[in-house]
Amino acid sequence: MPHLSKRGTELPTSPIRKLVVFSDEAKARGIEVLHLNIGQPDIEAPKAALEAVRNTPLKLLPYGPSQGELSYRKKLAKYYSKHQIEVSSEDILVTTGASEALTFVLNSICDAGDEIIIPEPFYANYNGFASAASVKVVPVISEFNSQFQLPALENINEKINSKTKAILLCNPSNPTGYVYSQSEISTLCELAVSHNIFLIVDEVYREFIHGDIEHYSVLRHPKGAAHTVIIDSVSKRYSLCGARVGCIVSKNKALIQNLLKFAHLRLSPPTYALIASEAALDAPDSYLEGVIAEYGKRRKVLIEALEQIPEVEVSHPMGAFYCIAKLPVDDAEAFSKFLLTSYQDQNQTVMLAPATGFYSTPGMGKNEVRIAFILNSDKLLRAAKILELGLRAYKKIQLETLV
Repeated sequence: MPHLSKRGTELPTSPIRKLVVFSDEAKARGIEVLHLNIGQPDIEAPKAALEAVRNTPLKLLPYGPSQGELSYRKKLAKYYSKHQIEVSSEDILVTTGASEALTFVLNSICDAGDEIIIPEPFYANYNGFASAASVKVVPVISEFNSQFQLPALENINEKINSKTKAILLCNPSNPTGYVYSQSEISTLCELAVSHNIFLIVDEVYREFIHGDIEHYSVLRHPKGAAHTVIIDSVSKRYSLCGARVGCIVSKNKALIQNLLKFAHLRLSPPTYALIASEAALDAPDSYLEGVIAEYGKRRKVLIEALEQIPEVEVSHPMGAFYCIAKLPVDDAEAFSKFLLTSYQDQNQTVMLAPATGFYSTPGMGKNEVRIAFILNSDKLLRAAKILELGLRAYKKIQLETLV
């Protein structure tokens, strides 16, 4: 057997897709699986986006510019201006999804052995991106009981050392739904400037805010231009997850030039996906207003249903379309596997995302799951009922095992 790299062997498995094999087996047995494990919206993409692809007169698919088509970057700059984020097309580098965007950024600012600080729980794949770049994740714990608000500044400050190259967070947060306030973002910007490090903010859920609060973009801070980076994507905003189109936005010219070298290595972003993404930006305001309202409705339905389940605690997300639920089990991953392998109700079951994979600290999130409210309200109510019945059945089996 030829040698495999330590990097690949130690790369963490995605908790979002870790149980897919059991889901596939359940489906093969004829069981309908209600997916609450992954942020794949079921809301239709803007019709113009898909029509633009269908009506494209291309007779071949040529390479495009490595940084993305200028017309698309100009449209993105106008989109950001509507959100009080003043950037030019030259501040934007288009990527093959937000995943590539973060991979490029980590490789552009970090060397092997460097560190990034992330409030946890955090988007599980951040661990993988960091590992692939030989970068160490230094977690700072956010508490369930505080709805995962930003940890105390001293807790973050004490983690910064000579190897620290950035603070990374998702706003609104995946997996918690927490929305960092203007005060919190400003505090982090000032901390980054004072230590001469980067503040990288994944803002792919920017529009999805629940309640009377405002999303404050890191690029709106007046003093952080050289130190701040946005990671963004069309995936969630326009239900174009499969398009794999994201971008990096920064006013740091040297960083953009460094990033462009990595973009050159993969030649260009995907042509058809860019066509769809550019057309999506022309969607009327009513499109996103309708999407936001629908997620707000689903949030209310799901949270109320989960709160009716005995011994289940649930976070109250301020944004995005996820929540964290604490379950009355010792091992949420074992329970999630049980739902797929050994339980069904009326030929249906539920797939969850065990929360341990959203933490870097060993042992954290053991009894928690991330739940995505990306199904319609009727299906969410049904999923919550299956979860309740599944918990009851699981606890009964555990008690019988002890007897």
